[in-house]
Amino acid sequence: MRRFIHSASRLVLPAETPSGLDTNGRRLFLGAAAATSLYFVTPGRFAEELTPTVKMTEGPFFPDKLPLDTDNDLIILNDELTPAVGEIVHLTGRILSRTGQPLRNTLVEIWQVDNRGSYLHSQGDGGKGRDGNFQGYGRFLTDLEGRYYFRTIKPVNYIVGNTFRTPHIHLKVSRGETELLATQLMIRGEADNERDGLLQAIGDPKLRETVLADFVPLPDSKIGELKAGFDVVIGRTLEEMEDHTLAPRDRRSG
Repeated sequence: MRRFIHSASRLVLPAETPSGLDTNGRRLFLGAAAATSLYFVTPGRFAEELTPTVKMTEGPFFPDKLPLDTDNDLIILNDELTPAVGEIVHLTGRILSRTGQPLRNTLVEIWQVDNRGSYLHSQGDGGKGRDGNFQGYGRFLTDLEGRYYFRTIKPVNYIVGNTFRTPHIHLKVSRGETELLATQLMIRGEADNERDGLLQAIGDPKLRETVLADFVPLPDSKIGELKAGFDVVIGRTLEEMEDHTLAPRDRRSG
């Protein structure tokens, strides 16, 4: 079977697969192209600089062994027919410089717990077992307008060890060997946010807003799907990011 990877505005054939992305065989992810219209708008010029997205800890549960399937559809593993359990979310957004310039060919990685509150990590079991149909991790290379797209599930709260966490999705952005930002996406209006120490540690309400997103019903979805839009703003200009002065990414994280 030929391998397709969705790249926001088109479907990329195997010969065009960007370096570093999953190339294992699996079915075509139908519906991805249509989903890009849920949130994306054409980036324009910004009158003033954007507020950079707050940097947050990567945490201890980045997969210690990456799955064979690492594409942007976390609901279906390879060619399996059984989807992961949970509310389906179409997560879209752009990666931007602080002056609003889109960052193309940028690697976006996400990872999160499954519907049982467990990570794809040897120490990440939340106590209720794992959903073997949930990919747990995905990555995507942004297009010319800095856009990314994932299909995943709405995150749930969990307790791993003695730590309680509000529902969130980890997100990391890299260009080549340079890690630009690691952060966490939270659900705006989620009651458990008040109990989350990491989120509450962001004292400035304006900065806290940079890691919050609305999860709202997808219009006309017959199965109760959601959509969420989350732009990530790197706290540098494009020129500053291209002068090769940033520290290389931590190779231990994959």
